[in-house]
This record gives sequence, C-alpha cells and structure tokens, in this order.
Amino acid sequence: MKAVIIDDERLARVELRRLLAEHPEVQVAGEARGGEEALDVIAGLSPDLIFLDIQMPGMTGFQLLERLEDVPQVIFTTGYDEYAIKAFEVNALDYLMKPIAPARLAAALARARPRQSKSRLEQVFVRDGEKCWIVRLADVFLMESEGNYTRLCFGSDRPLIRRSLNALEEQLDPAISFRANRKQIVNLKWVQAMAAGAGGALAVTLRGGREVEISRRAAARLREVMSL
Repeated sequence: MKAVIIDDERLARVELRRLLAEHPEVQVAGEARGGEEALDVIAGLSPDLIFLDIQMPGMTGFQLLERLEDVPQVIFTTGYDEYAIKAFEVNALDYLMKPIAPARLAAALARARPRQSKSRLEQVFVRDGEKCWIVRLADVFLMESEGNYTRLCFGSDRPLIRRSLNALEEQLDPAISFRANRKQIVNLKWVQAMAAGAGGALAVTLRGGREVEISRRAAARLREVMSL
C-alpha cells in the first residue's frame, strides 16, 4: 500500500517512518508538512492511505479532507485526544495518540486495504454543519441532484456535497452506479425490486423502501445491465 505522512512536526514524521519500516506492506511514498503541501502530494501520488495530523498551521486535518475530491483511507495521528470522537465519526481507520505505540499502529494497518481502482471514486469527505463523515460510496444507495450540489443518501443521513451530479457520475464505477434519470443515480447493489411503469419506464425499490423512477430512455439499459 502506498502511504503519505502529513504532519508539521519533523520528528513525528521521522518516528512514524521508523515504525512503518516494520511493515513492508506499506510504502511511504511521500510526506507533507501541512495542508497546502499535502494537497499537491496527494494529487501527485494518489495514495491508498494517509497518516494525518489534525492540528497543523494554516489548515487542520479535517479542513484538508474537505478539500480532497477523492479521499484515501485515513489514520489520524495526533497528541490531542479531544479529537478522537470526531475522527471516528468521519469513518477514519483509526486514531493514534502520539507517541504512537507499535501495537496500535499494527492494529490500524490490519484494517487498511489497497484501493481497488485508482481511476474510480471510492469515498468522499462530507460536512453538514458540525457533523462530518468519510463516506464510502458503496454505502450510498442514492444520489440526488440539487443544482450544483448533490445530496448523498446513506443510512439515515442526507447531507449535501459541493459537486454536481454530472461531475460525480464521471468518477463513479458504472458497474455499480446507474443514472436513473436526470436527477438521480442509484446504487445497483441496493436495488431490491423492479416493476414496470407507464410508457416503458421502470420503478425500482431500494433496500429500505425508497422508490426511484427509471426514465424510459434508461429503462432499456437497466434491463440489459440487470440481465432481464
């Protein structure tokens, strides 16, 4: 797995590199001393995993995540335990307190996985007021267009993301994400039932009961995709 260390403290970066030397499955491909530098490093390397400090000059770790289009897996590394709850709310792999214990690092790395595809969007960072998440798109059952924003539907949450539905669609896996109509994209893995609609259209029912209308133009393609 390709990893990037993001921390404004040089000694912290050196120590983490030393600890990671015991894990040959992790390749430290780059470092960054702050948020702005990290944006360039991440864009250039497309890492599977980032080790992210939270309190950094100029930009916090959470603010950095908000600026990323495609969010890698995240392990937070920090000396401030007050951020632990928030870190887990955003679906981080783990939250490691400095000085980092080798056993805790090993446990965190055991949950990390190489990205399946560097060309497809797998997860995004979403902020809604005081709440924020790293959302795996496999967990999003429906995306709905709201102008230049998109509403992500997962669990009981419905936050908006600052990207248009068209822009998101270009980065999604077409084997999973299906453009149902002008306003909605459904996750095919969440489709529970389908029924014929008027004029050649279809209606699909997603797990949880949400119904989505498939336009007549898209219906024939959906039947083909679902082998009906």
